[in-house]
Amino acid sequence: MLINGKDLLAVANDHNFAVPAFNVSDYAMSNGLFEICEEKAAPWILAIHPDEVSHIGHEAILALRERAHRSSVPVAIHWDHGGSYEQILTAIKVGFTSVMIDGSMLPFEENVAITKRVADSAHAVGLSVEGELGTIGKTDDQAEAGTDDIIYTDPAQAAEFIERTGVDSLAVAIGTRHGIYPSTLKPELKLDLLTEIKRTVGIPLVLHGGSNNPDGEIGQSVKLGINKINISSDIKVAYFDAMREVLADRSLREPNLIEPPAAEAMKRVAAQKIDLFDAGGKAHLYANGLAAASRPAGREAGTLVG
Repeated sequence: MLINGKDLLAVANDHNFAVPAFNVSDYAMSNGLFEICEEKAAPWILAIHPDEVSHIGHEAILALRERAHRSSVPVAIHWDHGGSYEQILTAIKVGFTSVMIDGSMLPFEENVAITKRVADSAHAVGLSVEGELGTIGKTDDQAEAGTDDIIYTDPAQAAEFIERTGVDSLAVAIGTRHGIYPSTLKPELKLDLLTEIKRTVGIPLVLHGGSNNPDGEIGQSVKLGINKINISSDIKVAYFDAMREVLADRSLREPNLIEPPAAEAMKRVAAQKIDLFDAGGKAHLYANGLAAASRPAGREAGTLVG
């Protein structure tokens, strides 16, 4: 069932769990993630950031939409870390049902301005919008952008940001970093700050940089109000480490012999995340008609969200 992010996360917010947002960089990965989420009856977000979009191509979004339509669980297709208004227009054009505009590196007023512009345009055609306030750290240059020094989200400023922009969800900075932590860098979340933010704002909160953090802290963040957690590095490490092992047999050349073992390794990691986020078995909470109800007025079925 293909829906938008607002409808997906509203249920998570009401029932105190987090929807996994798995970043997909090729079609074989997406197949494995659809399979494990369906096996565990878990709603999920198929997230693709601009570098991944350029890698898989716009045409692949049409195939992913068709697969999502056939899925037994709710799925949103999400443009992750959009860096410009023009990128969001592309996301709308090619069939995403949810977008993120990341103005976190901008001064507050500029972040408000571009996020509101995106929200106004995306909402007009039935897409949900995620904004970001504060900055996510980085561990290396392979993952999405981040800062060396984290700028933590201010709760009062978050409330103002939400009111002025109209975003449906907010990515907050409480100490996570994109990528895999080196041995010299210890992950540590400010859960007291998360509690204060959740007390101050009512919309679903998002945690970026969810990979490679202690399970205890991630699990507690869900209990304290995180409703979407982005996982990219952890599933990609599992996928490609397994593929390297398979490719040690230099006689193999067929993708249907090489990719399935990699997908199985990735699925095991994804399953553990689904359990950690308390998302397993939650698909039943979504009404069968939710996707149709989310469809923009005047649009034919299948053109955007339903």
